[in-house]
Amino acid sequence: MQKRKLKLFLPFLDWLPGYGGRELRGDLAAGITIGGMLIPQGMAYAKLAGMPPINGLYAALLPAVVYAIFGTSRQLSVGPVAIASLLVAAGVGELATEGTQSFVQLAFGLALMVGVMKLVFGFFRLGFLVNFLSNPVIAGFTSAAAVVIVVSQLRPLLGLNFPRQNGFLDTFTAIIDNISDLHPLTFLFGAGGVLLILFLKKVNKLLPSQLILMAIGIGAVWWWQLGEAGVAIVGEIPDGLPFLIVPDLDFSTAKSLFPTALSITLVGFVQAIAVAKVMQDMHKNYRIKPNQELVGLGMANIVGSFFQAFPVTGGFARTAANDSAGAKTPLAGVISAAIVALTLLFLTGVFYYLPAAVLAAIIIAAVLKLFNWQAAVLLWQTDKRDFTMMTVTFFATIFIGIEEGIYVGVALSLAMMIFYSTRPHIAELGRIPQTTHFRNIRRFQQAELRDDVLILRFDAQLYFANAEYFREQIEDYTRRRGDALQLIILNAYGISNIDSTAFSALLEIKNDLNDKKIDLFFIGVIGPVRDLFKTSKAVEKFGEKHFFVSIQDALEYFETKKEKDYGEVALQTDV
Repeated sequence: MQKRKLKLFLPFLDWLPGYGGRELRGDLAAGITIGGMLIPQGMAYAKLAGMPPINGLYAALLPAVVYAIFGTSRQLSVGPVAIASLLVAAGVGELATEGTQSFVQLAFGLALMVGVMKLVFGFFRLGFLVNFLSNPVIAGFTSAAAVVIVVSQLRPLLGLNFPRQNGFLDTFTAIIDNISDLHPLTFLFGAGGVLLILFLKKVNKLLPSQLILMAIGIGAVWWWQLGEAGVAIVGEIPDGLPFLIVPDLDFSTAKSLFPTALSITLVGFVQAIAVAKVMQDMHKNYRIKPNQELVGLGMANIVGSFFQAFPVTGGFARTAANDSAGAKTPLAGVISAAIVALTLLFLTGVFYYLPAAVLAAIIIAAVLKLFNWQAAVLLWQTDKRDFTMMTVTFFATIFIGIEEGIYVGVALSLAMMIFYSTRPHIAELGRIPQTTHFRNIRRFQQAELRDDVLILRFDAQLYFANAEYFREQIEDYTRRRGDALQLIILNAYGISNIDSTAFSALLEIKNDLNDKKIDLFFIGVIGPVRDLFKTSKAVEKFGEKHFFVSIQDALEYFETKKEKDYGEVALQTDV
């Protein structure tokens, strides 16, 4: 039992004992491939987050190692990602100026907060909270984030020199106002870089397209001394591994950063768990444990924050590439981190001549696939409600703000859920001719109705929020039937629970119907509701002979009752 608990907290103990040559070959190939991806991506996403490029390499280092110890996915690649980086820039940018030491320190504190939040969520098994980010909300947010990221990168891609703006509209307006200052050579590096990455990905997804672009950019700037011609370059990057720091975070700062930390926690976990589940379904030789994933990602961020990293999570593209390259276990992430470490120790000087436009091109090429227009088309065709949630989240994210867009989407999801739970589906049933089957009359026009019997099916739990709606529907159906109605049969198969408010409403409905000389029968009362009826003595209150297994049983009893003037009849009940 103790060993089992240890494996739950340290999942690497589950795969490490059976590790062999086959796994090592796959992990080596994947680790080297993803290490090559992490170097340009880390630097690019650091710039997107408003951080020095070196911190992107730090974020690709220890977090991947820590996740390999505590995480349950065997292919998830953990490191800096575009959306989390954008949220860092938006949230920290409200408290400090980009590029300052204060900004950098706040980003470390933000990583610590994100890590603690995920760790707490994992320990208290709160992974279900991400369910409030529905798929349409996620699609709308990520699509909008892609647009915001692309626009934010047009400034370095075009070689424009205006100060970085915080909002989408301000950035877009500044680009339009300064477009006459476009630097042609910089634009050539940027636009050409995007096209080159996309072309190389078409040729072979595993080609190190970003490293190839970086090599071309560095070589061209160095050979022709293009820095002197106005091409912005990264400049000097410190060498060596990160040293230990303690994030400077007081209560007031933490309070200001809390909304950003919560946004990164929720969105980062959704992103990681979504791609991790895809990998699980592909391999089927292990199981993802969502709450342990929170622990793994939380520990990765906590340790990272003490070694100069900004918030990290699992990346879509890197994870897919990791799997395609042959990753068998999280050791592939450790090997990727080793590649980054070697770069930090010996190769940082190589990046001195790296054009800033190349980093912008890497970001733009990476986020283009986040714009999910296919989801919008599908939702428009199949579910207008979800399409509305997606579009509202999309425009809120663009025009109000990145963090605000997430909360608007969550609030809208909750509002829709509450609204539709208070007005659930209710159907009138009729008999299919020459059968004992009863179906929704709106879907089966051939279904037969009786003037004296109304059969209704309620497809939800019956509780305080929809009890009044249920009563109104009964009254409405009863009024439409008129004086001929003698019996209402409630098909209760879809009613999974009844609370005290709804139970009281049912009793009032029964009394109102009795005053009109209309009987109320129940069919298909399921176990949990049946137990409630027994403990509350509802059987006596509604009548023992008012509960049946099937609609046909109820109708037969009703006919017998009419013929024998409600005489005693043996019947099969469900209570």
